[in-house]
Amino acid sequence: MERTLAMDTIAPALPVLPAELRQRRVRLTMGPAMAAHACGHVRKAIDAWSVPVNPAVAILLTSDLVINAATNGADDYIMLGMGWSGGQFRVEVHDPSVSRDTWEAADSSANAERGLLLAAALAADWGHYRTPAGRAVYFVLAPESAPFAPAGDGRAPGVAASGDGEP
Repeated sequence: MERTLAMDTIAPALPVLPAELRQRRVRLTMGPAMAAHACGHVRKAIDAWSVPVNPAVAILLTSDLVINAATNGADDYIMLGMGWSGGQFRVEVHDPSVSRDTWEAADSSANAERGLLLAAALAADWGHYRTPAGRAVYFVLAPESAPFAPAGDGRAPGVAASGDGEP
């Protein structure tokens, strides 16, 4: 049997990243830009790990959970955790609050709990739990099958087409 070039050529395997490289925790100090910083970290993790989730959904949910923690937290910081494992992208927001649990029974009339309602509607999973240092709220996004791009002709919403409409 004669060997051909095609039989001798093997595509290089993609590098497999260790699981610990797909987890990140960031301590964020309370302040007006805290939610924006948290969303930036989530966006960077999605990009760095090539996570096939809708970044707009991840950023929206992160922002709401961070604002909820800032509103109801009892200290000067929160801990933001992100992980990409087993085909799921998980974001956790930890705060050191030991007071009442406003997230125990979210309803549509409560501003602080609106992030939990969004998570329930948009995430594959979400929840909350007590930690030795306070509490944590999280959401999980499952991967989407198609890459995310602007809908339609690729222009941002509200940008009109130029020209007279003729081809």
